Amino acid sequence: MHYASVSFTHKNTDISVREKLSFSNIERKNEILRLISSSQNINECMVLSTCNRVEIIASVKTVEGASKHIIACMSLICGIPFEELQSRADIYEDNGAVHHLFAVASSLDSLVIGETQIAGQLKEAYKFARANGKCGAKLGRAMEFAFKCAAEVRNKTEISKNPISVSSVAVAKAKEIFGTLNGMVAVIVGAGEMAELAAKHLIASGARTIIISRNKERAKNLALTLGDNNEYDSLSNVAQYINKYQIIFSATAAPHPVLIDAMVEPKEFKRYFFDIAVPRDIAITESENIKIYAVDDLQEIVNKNLALREEQAQIAYGIVGRNTAAFFQMLRELAVTPLIKGIREQAKECAERELAKALKKGYLKHSDKEEAYRLIHQVFKAFLHAPTINLKNLAGATGSEAQLRAVGEIFNVAEQTPQEENNEFEWENE
Repeated sequence: MHYASVSFTHKNTDISVREKLSFSNIERKNEILRLISSSQNINECMVLSTCNRVEIIASVKTVEGASKHIIACMSLICGIPFEELQSRADIYEDNGAVHHLFAVASSLDSLVIGETQIAGQLKEAYKFARANGKCGAKLGRAMEFAFKCAAEVRNKTEISKNPISVSSVAVAKAKEIFGTLNGMVAVIVGAGEMAELAAKHLIASGARTIIISRNKERAKNLALTLGDNNEYDSLSNVAQYINKYQIIFSATAAPHPVLIDAMVEPKEFKRYFFDIAVPRDIAITESENIKIYAVDDLQEIVNKNLALREEQAQIAYGIVGRNTAAFFQMLRELAVTPLIKGIREQAKECAERELAKALKKGYLKHSDKEEAYRLIHQVFKAFLHAPTINLKNLAGATGSEAQLRAVGEIFNVAEQTPQEENNEFEWENE
């Protein structure tokens, strides 16, 4: 069994390709998981789809065959040639895949280092895959370690101090443009998590918000939670707002643009549109008085964020490395447990068989059976004590798989997979 990750991020794929690869839609997410898991080479799989990354994380039999199958499935659903996806993809295997997963969970691989959204997005991705029968103990163990690692990074570094998200970076850009947002009005199209984050940062910067959503009731609920002086309306009326105000944020989960040229009226004042959705929400032509910022355009602020967090990131990567090593140590110990159990079962069966023969032939009295059994049991326990300790120590050594396999063959103990648990991990109830 191997771990594999096929990764498309802001590092290797521009936004025009990422939005085609987006699996924010439940039907598309179900379809990609169904297609990927149809291969016998895939044990378990999950898909993480955010504005900055699309990752397929899987437990597989062989990484090369599995990665080609995964890319072929993505190509089929997203309509992007296989060769293009293969040339762009970062493919991680075993130690690299788990290290990458832990770094992602700890927000070290994010566009904005230290942003806090990714852990929640990863949790939801795993829960979705498990609820649909695509994940079990193999990915479950990795995910449990990933979130423990992320918690350790948060607790032992300052990388998430004054947490930053794509939404907050967009607001920072707006503040840079206007100098201050005090007393200004910002239109926010969308009422989901990204929109709410943007609204909170705008309000903290002194702006007033107008929440626009296809679901007017949802827009109303968000506006009410944000406090007084925040308005709301339906998406059907969005044109009047984008033609009245200078600052427009858009963060919906729509699969197609929601703000288009036909809605825009010529105005003498400058308007700034911040598209923080993937796929992009805004398909409006830029002009002298219209400027559009998409996710990838916020890189300058992101680079400043990277420089500020570089020292803390080095400490965090040390934590990720230690947790990766601990994870594979745990897997090796899990792998050796069935071997130890098998050897002990053989010793027990042999002792019971020989005891039965001795009783049958009269070498022992039946009245002595219990005492004899206890003695034999103690003998094989004492005999197997040192081999058991040595096997556990061997399991912790790198490259011990061949030696453990040889021990299994010597004792005629078939290779077994550790029992599959269906644990409700602690982090799921956080």
